[in-house]
Amino acid sequence: MEYIIEAFQIEKSFSGQKALNGISLKVPKGEIFGLLGPNGAGKTTFIRCLNRILLPESGQIKIDNSEASDETRLSIGYLPEERGLYKKMKVGDHLIYLARLKGLPKIEAENQTSYWLNKFDIGKWQNKTIEELSKGMAQKIQFIATVIHKPDLLILDEPFSGFDPVNAELIKQEILEQQKNGVSIILSTHNMSSVEELCTHIALLNKGEIVLEGEINDIKTQYAKKEFEIIFEGNMISLTGALWTGFEIVTHEKLKNGRLKVSVRATGQNDLNDLIKAILPSCKIWSVTQKTPSMHQIFIDHVKDVEEEENDVENKNDINE
Repeated sequence: MEYIIEAFQIEKSFSGQKALNGISLKVPKGEIFGLLGPNGAGKTTFIRCLNRILLPESGQIKIDNSEASDETRLSIGYLPEERGLYKKMKVGDHLIYLARLKGLPKIEAENQTSYWLNKFDIGKWQNKTIEELSKGMAQKIQFIATVIHKPDLLILDEPFSGFDPVNAELIKQEILEQQKNGVSIILSTHNMSSVEELCTHIALLNKGEIVLEGEINDIKTQYAKKEFEIIFEGNMISLTGALWTGFEIVTHEKLKNGRLKVSVRATGQNDLNDLIKAILPSCKIWSVTQKTPSMHQIFIDHVKDVEEEENDVENKNDINE
């Protein structure tokens, strides 16, 4: 597998406090990679190290097989969480200026500015100043500024912040189009539904360390509890009797087509095969699916588990002292 980013043992501290504690991370090329974590986890510090806004105290960062440098920074499009545009500048002039800073010749910068303003149907705003724009409109200009120089890597920190659902969907589709065109994308967000829709891989940071990493489908399978949903035709009492030795019913409801839907949980080491064997003689099965947790629930549970483990260690240390 090819990687757009390879980071090895990245350390960064502020006033003696570790913001990044030996972060090692590989981001697959051409994928949308979710960088997740609670506030203060170290996400923004890591992103700023990738962009060389901050320099790590130790460790190594490679961008597309090259040591991170001012040259590699030109291949990155960075949308920071703290948006920053010059309020008195006209929209068109501002985009041309930012494109030139990223190395585009003047003519190409002008052409790209016209292309993106027309693509987002906001060409009529070209001669308006930034301060005349609504918050959502200014966010669009910020996004255009991030992609205008055709970067190989996009780093988007809360890209949907400030957008209504219609414009959030517009940006979401543009992110997918960028990936389709071969751009690698790091998406840092608290919006777990966007992570599930867009990302193929994630890394979860907590207190400056990576506590969970991998492909989303693998992670969801790993953290799936033994809960199953059954849709069937038959007698509820018969089904209950078939389940009693290895499963318990969590919820049940009657569907409009007369079928029944039941959620069950394994009480021991039983699995999907055991469930099907148990209920097959008692009803007509239409579907049996294993429930997988949402990324939202995995995020909450995993951060909570890490904090509980740390509290247990602290409590033991207090007792020993």
